[in-house]
Amino acid sequence: MTFRPGPPPPAPPRRGDAAAAAPLTDGEWHRLHPLTPLLKGGIFLIVVLGYVLNNLRDQLLEFFVPGGAPQDDGDPVRYVWEHGAVGWVLLGVVVLLLVLLGLFTVSWRMHEFRVTGDVVEVRSGVLFRSHRKARLDRIQGINISRPVVPRIFGTAKLEIAQAGNDANVQLAYLGARAADDLRQRILVLASGAQDDEETARRDSNGVLQDRVGELFSPELDPAAVHATRIVKVHPGRLIASMLLSGTTVFFVVVIVAMIVSIAITGEYGILIGLFPVVIGAGGYTVRKFSRSLQYTIAETRDGIRIGFGLVSTSNETLPPGRIHAVSVAQPLLWRPFGWWDVRINRATNAGNGASNNQQVSSIVLPVGRAEDVREVLDIILPGLVGTAVAGPTASREELREGSSEAVNVVDDSLTTTGDRGGFVHSPRRGAWLRPFSFRRNGYRFVQGAVLLRLGAVWRSLVIVPLPRVQSVKVEQGPLERVLRLATAHVHTVSGPVSARIGALDALDAQRLWSESAHRAVEAAAVDTTHRWRAREARRTPATHAPDGQMVATAADAAPTGTWRADGGTQAVPPGRWSDVPPPGALR
Repeated sequence: MTFRPGPPPPAPPRRGDAAAAAPLTDGEWHRLHPLTPLLKGGIFLIVVLGYVLNNLRDQLLEFFVPGGAPQDDGDPVRYVWEHGAVGWVLLGVVVLLLVLLGLFTVSWRMHEFRVTGDVVEVRSGVLFRSHRKARLDRIQGINISRPVVPRIFGTAKLEIAQAGNDANVQLAYLGARAADDLRQRILVLASGAQDDEETARRDSNGVLQDRVGELFSPELDPAAVHATRIVKVHPGRLIASMLLSGTTVFFVVVIVAMIVSIAITGEYGILIGLFPVVIGAGGYTVRKFSRSLQYTIAETRDGIRIGFGLVSTSNETLPPGRIHAVSVAQPLLWRPFGWWDVRINRATNAGNGASNNQQVSSIVLPVGRAEDVREVLDIILPGLVGTAVAGPTASREELREGSSEAVNVVDDSLTTTGDRGGFVHSPRRGAWLRPFSFRRNGYRFVQGAVLLRLGAVWRSLVIVPLPRVQSVKVEQGPLERVLRLATAHVHTVSGPVSARIGALDALDAQRLWSESAHRAVEAAAVDTTHRWRAREARRTPATHAPDGQMVATAADAAPTGTWRADGGTQAVPPGRWSDVPPPGALR
């Protein structure tokens, strides 16, 4: 039997979808930016130059300070210089660079991508070919990073985050404007929107002036991304929060220990052992600070846009429904200033090493006051819990109104204890296991989400959207069994947020388990965040094509079968995932 590949996936429709007008989303194969071989091969050139300069260090010292440099018989640079082989070595380096550049050029020609109506495909490799596909309805986020060298050349790296390990699809490198345009149009296709407004054209002022403008332009252009609300992190607050972080405290403790040890023993040998630790902690702090500069969180029509960076910039758009858990935490040293941070769990893990920006993957707000937290949650929660209140066909404004109750509860629950806010908290016997936090330890439900209030020393509030609940577990150890207590764990995708609460009354833990399971099924039945702008298409009336024929909308194309609230269905079930049943229906 001969294997014959099937027909290619359909290209995006050219009528009724503005994304089809883009050159890179026409369903055809395209190559990356022509400077990609130079940008990738430049890393090897930097390594070679670093090696040469490191070996020339003694030669330069000898040139300026005769007799001041140590004489090493095994120095390869000295050997080449003394034997008059400089020309041959330079020729060999040039030939090697040309060969590498040729190999990278061949690899660039074999590296292609295309965007169809269903998937983003990338095929690459010369001897060992690989073919990756990213389904549009499974996209977890699209990140665009601009390292300093590619940014000078007007290029950027685009990475499409997918659920699973080693599942991300990377396009390195594209033109900076092409990357922004491609991300916008991929999100339009993934959202289920039928029409999209035209993107404003940016006129060119010359190559040099365009490069200078892109290099010094702000990381976020609200008009370009159609941002409706923006939250910015104050640089002074960011610096203060890093000084009051656990890393800084550890850094200070190590330095004090070094000083005390040297003062007592008079031995400086400890510096050799602890110096790498100090250098590592200092480098981590500097990288974290540089990545957090110009940190912005913006609300756009395609989700949450998180951007940061000063010299090397990065920004990512998270579509609605891709956030599986939210944590609002307050370290002890931040409490006098009323600062909080916001972290999330996402169904993505860049196991292929393509993305090192774990910060943008988990941290939404590095530091902010209570009003900043409320505004960030107000941006996040409409896509998480608003559908459960306002319905799957609600507009963005209706979703925001539907989630206002949840936002108010979160805002009022950051510092409360006991049963304030309607929380079911730990009984007094829970003090044996939670001596400081048993009064604060508790849970409650809001429309579309379950809230876990945790910690007395390190306060935190965990929000789990019910449509994203994977499972619920209740466990009871020997000591908990004696105290009639139990621990409940609301499972989501792995990440920095853990939705686990202990020292609950055993009956309360069972109620949390049963009610979470029941509410999660109901919330998943009305969840349409995988095609978050399809509701706009369902409200769009039928339009006339240029040839006079009627063009049916998504709502007109839906099958006539309906779901019954008692769990049954009529003869014709829904034909598309966008046709969701009401709460309580069998799926």
